[in-house]
Amino acid sequence: MVRKLTSTALVLLATFAPSPAATAELAASKKGVSVNTVAGVNEALRDVRASWFYNWASDPQGVAKPAGTEFVPMIWGAGSVTPQNLATAKAQGSTLLGFNEPDMSGQANMTVERALSLWPQLQGTGMRLGAPAVAFGGDRAGGWLDRFMSGAAAQGRRVDFIPLHWYGGDFSAAAVGHLRGYLQAVHDRYRKPIWLTEYALTDFTQNPPRYPSQEQQAAFVTDSTAMLRGLPFVERYSWFTLSTKTAPTGLYDGTRANRSGVAYRAAG
Repeated sequence: MVRKLTSTALVLLATFAPSPAATAELAASKKGVSVNTVAGVNEALRDVRASWFYNWASDPQGVAKPAGTEFVPMIWGAGSVTPQNLATAKAQGSTLLGFNEPDMSGQANMTVERALSLWPQLQGTGMRLGAPAVAFGGDRAGGWLDRFMSGAAAQGRRVDFIPLHWYGGDFSAAAVGHLRGYLQAVHDRYRKPIWLTEYALTDFTQNPPRYPSQEQQAAFVTDSTAMLRGLPFVERYSWFTLSTKTAPTGLYDGTRANRSGVAYRAAG
């Protein structure tokens, strides 16, 4: 049945509906960036106009936090689960990122069982808590993340949102659709907010990896950030990474924004 709104209800909707400015501010607050402590990082971080950043650690590691920019700590792996790191992370804010790519031997490299056994210590901080960020396969039944989420539910563990990583080997305009499809599939499976904490165009099927041209990457930055701002279940996103000193997909050459950096700075 369709119910006709009264004049009073219409007034209330107009009163409490977010203004265009508030909606724009919410969308802009999604944009973040990952950083490393390299030359020029402080200047680049101020220039990129991100609302938040992280560095895979429990504290900023000497990176200067720009005014109005949030630092989000991470507990990287099993060895990072110490009282000191947890206390340091808690002092940084209200949100904590879980383990980094536990499904990769070169990263946190943890079994699901080990991650679940340590999870109560992360949960004990009282912070809003992001699941371990798998390198791939977050949408797969029986995958690492799926087994972790099932185990967490069975044990009564808390997971507030899902961080994801995504790297696309198709450098065409279709890449945005590939990314959106992955995010949608993960959200459909777990029905939790998504943080895209690492993403870029990189073809890892080759050794060494193949990277897009600056023109291709800048176009993807522009189109993907527009898509991410419009997805209501994506709370935050973060390009990999700020500096070309860390990765070829970096947005800044030292303190100067490259073509992709200009596009990312303009996003939001």
